[in-house]
Amino acid sequence: MGTDGIFLHFLKNEIADFAVGARVEKIYQPAKHEAVLLLRTRTQQRKLFLSASGNYPRIHFTTMAVENPSKPPMLCMLMRKHLSGAVIKAVTQVGQDRILRIDFDATNEIGDRVNKALVIEIMAQYSNIILLDENEVIIDAVKRVDESKSSVREILPHVHYVLPPQQNKLSLVRNSVEEIVQSVLEKKTKQLSGALLATVEGLSPLLANEIAYRVLLGDGAVADMTPVKNQRLQQELCELQQMVCNGSAKPWFCRDAEGQIAEYSYMPLTHHHLRSDSACAESFSDLLDAYSFGKERYFRAKAKAADLFKLVETLTERTARKLLAQRQELDECADKETKRIYAELINANLYQLEKGAVFYDLPNYYDNYNIVRIPALAHLSPTANAQRYYKEYRKAQTAQKLLVDLIAKGEAELNYLQTVEDALSRAQTERELSEIRTELRESGYIKKTQQDKKNTKPMPPLEFVSPNGFKVFVGRNNLQNDRLSLKTAAKNDYWFHAQKAPGSHVVLSLEGKEAQVADMEYAAALAAHFSSVKASGAVEVDYTLVRNLKKPPASAPGYVIYHVYKTMLIQPIDPEKT
Repeated sequence: MGTDGIFLHFLKNEIADFAVGARVEKIYQPAKHEAVLLLRTRTQQRKLFLSASGNYPRIHFTTMAVENPSKPPMLCMLMRKHLSGAVIKAVTQVGQDRILRIDFDATNEIGDRVNKALVIEIMAQYSNIILLDENEVIIDAVKRVDESKSSVREILPHVHYVLPPQQNKLSLVRNSVEEIVQSVLEKKTKQLSGALLATVEGLSPLLANEIAYRVLLGDGAVADMTPVKNQRLQQELCELQQMVCNGSAKPWFCRDAEGQIAEYSYMPLTHHHLRSDSACAESFSDLLDAYSFGKERYFRAKAKAADLFKLVETLTERTARKLLAQRQELDECADKETKRIYAELINANLYQLEKGAVFYDLPNYYDNYNIVRIPALAHLSPTANAQRYYKEYRKAQTAQKLLVDLIAKGEAELNYLQTVEDALSRAQTERELSEIRTELRESGYIKKTQQDKKNTKPMPPLEFVSPNGFKVFVGRNNLQNDRLSLKTAAKNDYWFHAQKAPGSHVVLSLEGKEAQVADMEYAAALAAHFSSVKASGAVEVDYTLVRNLKKPPASAPGYVIYHVYKTMLIQPIDPEKT
């Protein structure tokens, strides 16, 4: 990851260009370690996103829609109290360290103008967002740190804010390139990348490797550096220094095989194995927005859905075990006719049988009178043995009828749980997870509580546009699939679903017009993508008119049947990449 102190320097300049002089209109806290400031100038507004998460700590402008909790957390209310209506005076960086400070001109309870500040420390799992008063005293922080967590400094309300211990490295702003090169060359026991990392403030391992590659076409020991290589090193550091001082850097990134941003920086990464697929973003904020937001959203949704995943996993395993036992019991019922024949043969030969035998050798008139050996219980009479076999026959016959029905219900339940698991794997917002909880609650898998009686407006399905401008709707979960396919869609719209696999219901809304092949293929490709088999390459997708769909009585949410349909083999497409 390329968010080092130097990257933050360029990002700080970008943020300051808009933020200085802007007013804080609204404040949100979408998640525990996040905050969003809605900033407004005379002409426009932008959202400043701050995150102190351990996975992707960052600060940047965002255009992404963030989902806020129904009730704002206490820290959010505190920030609103101190910063609502405040004007940003300055955005500064502590040296070239990954610490950004935003100073505000705010008002206190009696209306006096006071200085407040937000400090954003971007330090992996030690990242934090800290609110300070005019005396540099901590009002509160996203992560409170007491003496049990850190012996170096405390981050607690009413404690004076102290910067993290400095690393005493050389700065591209404060020091000359000659000083930096000399310090690097003194570290003769290190590799060049390691020496750069230990010397230059704000330089990440990724960029240290890049500079080493540009100097040595790889990496090598500082002790092996030659005058020519020393000159190359000085030249690279001079260019980097000019870039920092002039603010002339551009946001570069490399894509992976799936088209996702793999690495990013403020200079082209010539050493990276994905360098052939690199490009320049519109801004540093756009770059971080595209790189981090999807990943953070994924991890956040999965963390919030952990209990649901566990529940569905437990239910699936329990249902699968029950099905296995029922199928084994059904197999045991397969020889019920043998028991009936044994009973009849014993009754037909009672005149020649005596009590005390452990088996009877009798001619089987069902098999050309071949002799069959029938096991018997010695303490029972022949009549009692025959009755025993009749009883086992009737029991197996009854069990077989019940088991066939139970197995069918178990298979339907297992298929349903798999659709819930598929919907969970694609859920990205708290509202989507809430709807899945509601579905499981209505299906009897989660106990209902008084709080659950609150009526909330259901979410709309996902909406996309086909090549010829038709709307394509995609259900997010089983309840939404039912609403979309059976209530919302018109009878002459087309319906799509991955064949024999859990997935979303997809509806191509025609509005009385005629669909083209490209529109049909687009909707089918979406049905393939929003399914559990999207990673298997080409996917078979069934499609039919909505009027051909039927929902059996008392069937599980999202379950429909259809008999008139066609099938299309198509590659999935990710709508976020098209």
